[in-house]
Amino acid sequence: MSSNPDPSSPAARGAPSDDDDTPAQRPGFFARLFGATPAVAQPSDPTEDDSTPQAGTSGPRSLGLGNLRQMRVEDVAIPRAEIVSVSVDTDLSGLVEVFRDSGLTRLPVYDGTLDEPIGLVHLKDIALGFGFNGGSADFILSESLRPVLYVPPSMPIGVLLTKMQAERTHMALVIDEYGGVDGLLTIEDLIEQVIGEIEDEHDVEEAQPWIREEDGAFLALARAPLDEFEAEVGLDLVEDDDEEEVDTLGGLVFLLSGRVPARGEVVPHPTGVEFEVIDADPRRIKRLRVRMPKEAAE
Repeated sequence: MSSNPDPSSPAARGAPSDDDDTPAQRPGFFARLFGATPAVAQPSDPTEDDSTPQAGTSGPRSLGLGNLRQMRVEDVAIPRAEIVSVSVDTDLSGLVEVFRDSGLTRLPVYDGTLDEPIGLVHLKDIALGFGFNGGSADFILSESLRPVLYVPPSMPIGVLLTKMQAERTHMALVIDEYGGVDGLLTIEDLIEQVIGEIEDEHDVEEAQPWIREEDGAFLALARAPLDEFEAEVGLDLVEDDDEEEVDTLGGLVFLLSGRVPARGEVVPHPTGVEFEVIDADPRRIKRLRVRMPKEAAE
């Protein structure tokens, strides 16, 4: 006789496979689009071709509908170490603080450890139900949860996009072979693989490619013009032979490392400058923290 698994475990919840049934309804937009369009959409303007590291990119990059078939969840997901989440025991003031500090609108909620996720909490639900004015005696986080998808790392992102639309959810957790959480991704992460990066109000302003922090470091967009940044800091960061090959900070970091570095990686420069990758995906660098050598900072 076979025994049923614990219904509260991730294994019992199950990471949806490619063969999972979806609710009987009219196929959604992405389902029709994905099923009917196998070709890859290529940029028509040669100045927008992302095949070489230029302004706004730091390595080979391809966008288009073909990515829905070719790319897997593991290619897009945010790694476990970078997931911002909260415990089901978190009170209202603590939850509001996490929302405020992270700038996120959705957070996964776990019971005990992140390997025991039980759903997600949406900022809108908390705002409408409880407001932001501190603790509430009747607040119970578990009663404000929404469902979250559990998916394997090998699932094509086109399949996941269709599931997200069908189930009306914007977040999925990547579950590894042992039932633990391995990563996270949102519907925005998937759409960006087709149309490119979606900037929002939390992103650094285009007109302000960098800001100087209190400790003297710079928080900069990867597409910040290299020559303007060199003038700002008073340092020559690229040799004469390479001036024609790179014109952005992200391109310089790509040149120094020979690849697209991962988030959190620090890339040193011969002058003593250090480039810390703050935001990146497998295709490109997005934001950097530039730490100056002591003498330059002074």
